[in-house]
Amino acid sequence: MPDTPETLASETLLAFDFGHRRIGVAIGQQITASARPLGTVSNGPSGPDWSQISRWIDEWQPDRLIVGMPLHADGTVSDLSTDTLGFINELGRFERPIDSVDERYSSLEARELLKGERAAGRRGRIDKESIDATAAMLIAERWLSRNS
Repeated sequence: MPDTPETLASETLLAFDFGHRRIGVAIGQQITASARPLGTVSNGPSGPDWSQISRWIDEWQPDRLIVGMPLHADGTVSDLSTDTLGFINELGRFERPIDSVDERYSSLEARELLKGERAAGRRGRIDKESIDATAAMLIAERWLSRNS
């Protein structure tokens, strides 16, 4: 018997595109295999805005957290990877499963996607926050395409 909606997995995901200034955040749903940007949280010398991350986790009650892992084009670990691993360790405070996804080119893809929406008249100015949140959406979609 084919899978019906009742038998399919239905995890809710919160995905992150880690950066030193901002962290893009998106929400995804396994049952629909779709995601959408939520926004960004600031990140700086004092660390991420954990209170905003906590509010989104309380609001959306994700079953799983997904973090984009920045790698070089050849697949080797980048300098940002070490800081991303630290962020992943800190996310452990929320006591949810955490997966990482190769995020190579997600910001470039996000920028191109947003440029296409702007050219089609569906959006206004493209800012860095929109790019980061859209990159998080693409990270969620990558995980969903592998796990749905």
